[in-house]
Amino acid sequence: MKTKTSDLHLGQRIALELLWGFARLIAVVPYQIKYYVFEPILFFIFCDLLHYRRRVILDNLRRSFPERDERSLRRLARKYYHTLAEMFIGTMNLSYMPPRKIRRYFTIENLDQMRAMTRGRDWIACMAHYGCWELGSFMSYYDETIMAIGIYHPLRSAVLDCFYRRLRTTRYSVPVAKREAMRFYLHHRDTGYNGRRLALGMIADQNPPRRPDAHWYRFLNQDTVFYDGPEQLALRYGMPVLFTDVYRVGRGRYRIRFEQLYDGEEPIGKHAVTERYVRRLERMIQERPELWMWSHRRWKQKHDAEE
Repeated sequence: MKTKTSDLHLGQRIALELLWGFARLIAVVPYQIKYYVFEPILFFIFCDLLHYRRRVILDNLRRSFPERDERSLRRLARKYYHTLAEMFIGTMNLSYMPPRKIRRYFTIENLDQMRAMTRGRDWIACMAHYGCWELGSFMSYYDETIMAIGIYHPLRSAVLDCFYRRLRTTRYSVPVAKREAMRFYLHHRDTGYNGRRLALGMIADQNPPRRPDAHWYRFLNQDTVFYDGPEQLALRYGMPVLFTDVYRVGRGRYRIRFEQLYDGEEPIGKHAVTERYVRRLERMIQERPELWMWSHRRWKQKHDAEE
């Protein structure tokens, strides 16, 4: 359940405003200082001082890339720590993103193809914890006929939950808690959001709760469960599903390219849309592995056969 700012007690409100002030301070610092002074400092703290989740990161990498030797995996882990530092700064940067900054940090490579694939309909942007994924909420800056709807999982910390919702609430995007997503979509399905069609940004690569009927996919050499929310929504309401292929073009700077996973009309079997997402995500990670979130305990669940 999401927490409103009005629900916070005085101490939490003070913490929220201090955190927001810190984020705004980072956001207005010049680019060169953010990414060539602050980022190396954060890298040193995460990697060399705190050894942040090093065991989790290396274990995930060993399982995912068994063909690589230990030295190669440790080099990859260090690259990931650079990404982690960059993601921290990039998230703070979202607290102040005027149009000139959006153009500098985030671009869409194939906007005309995206429009052709969606054909004026509501659609789903199937995303991942890859690079600075929060930048995806600015996709409607490049297409004012859509409104980016960020489907998110509320955080346990009330302060952080309010902080992230404030970051994600802009003229270009609206955050919607996962439990409210279906109701929100049905409410706006016919009229749109302020007359704009909906682009639902859904991250599907996290670890879902264990269900007896869970479908397992082979992903990065491991049996893995995925959220099937994007597939369920797409099949029920005939919505196109586009994969967001992410490239880093500079420190803190990204471009995305949309690829169609499902056109909203094709007769297709159960789990097929998710299977396509899994295969495309796996290929993206294998091509640029340092950009995925390796510090997450992604494989806590074990398939019965694996156990």
